Parts: sequence; structure tokens; C-alpha cells
Amino acid sequence: MDRDAWLDVVLGPDEICEDGAALPRGCVPYLPCAVDALLRVVDQAPVGAADVFIDLGSGTGRALSFVHLLTGATAIGVEIQPELVRAASERAARLRLSRVTTLEADATSVTGAARSGNVFFLYCPFSGERLVRVLGELERLARERPLRVCAVDVPLPAQPWLVMDPPSAGDLCIFRSSAAS
Repeated sequence: MDRDAWLDVVLGPDEICEDGAALPRGCVPYLPCAVDALLRVVDQAPVGAADVFIDLGSGTGRALSFVHLLTGATAIGVEIQPELVRAASERAARLRLSRVTTLEADATSVTGAARSGNVFFLYCPFSGERLVRVLGELERLARERPLRVCAVDVPLPAQPWLVMDPPSAGDLCIFRSSAAS
């Protein structure tokens, strides 16, 4: 809890936005990910300056900003709710983070700059059919290059193209794509 409070002091607190009509059925309302989980992602995935970190369901960009500041990685958020995209863009501008951007888009269709990612982060953004569609999109990208998928508080259905590495640690599972086809 102290780490989360500290991050809110450094990055500025999350702007509280009511989930709007743009939040599709089956999506989870915005919840910030705990600093502890983000530190484990950075360490265990691992994430470095050469990576492109994609947060699917990025909310106000808190995780994006933190991972970028910690690692130097380019960080791109995909968020469907316009109010949260605005808050994330304002945060990145206020902190002068030129390598942190948020796209207003549906994460089930990984398009645009998000296609350049090699580390994908999911913190309980959605489940069911939406999650299956996202995994289908990521599988197509994994045929082009190796990917890492970091899932916090979201159990991923078994995928033949994903291998858990290292073994699950509580709320965090890190997967690597099998060899590109």
C-alpha cells in the first residue's frame, strides 16, 4: 500500500472517472494495478529499454508511465474509454513522457502502434469472448516475432502457442510465445 501511495505522489493520483457508455459488456471497470505486481512484471518478464510494452485496457496510464520510467521501454496503452484516454494523455504530457502514448481503441483488435509491441500486459481488463479474441490477435503477432504476455489477476485459457515462464507466482503469470512460424 505504501508503494502505491508513493507512486500516486510521483505520478499524480488517478483521475476518478465514472465508467462510461464506451465500456463494453464483459469488460472490467478501471482499477489501477498494484506497484508490487508491476515490479514483478518488469523483473520476471523482463522488461527493458529495447522493449515495446503494451497495456491492453490501460486506464489512466499509471502502469504505462511507471514501467517506462523504471525501464526506459516505449509504453503504449490501448483503452476504449475516451475519458480514460484523455486522463492518460494528460498524465504523459504533464510528466513529459514522449515515449508513452495511449490509443483510443478496442483491445480486441490490436492495431496501429500497438502491433509493434513485444510485451503485452493484461491486468484483469476483460474475460470470456473478448479475452479469446485478444489472444487470437496476439497469436497472429506471435507468428511474426517472439512475444511475452504478462497477466495479472486474469486466468488465460490454455493456448498452444503460449508457454508459462516462469511458473505462476500467485496473481502474476508470464507467458512466452512458442517459436514464430
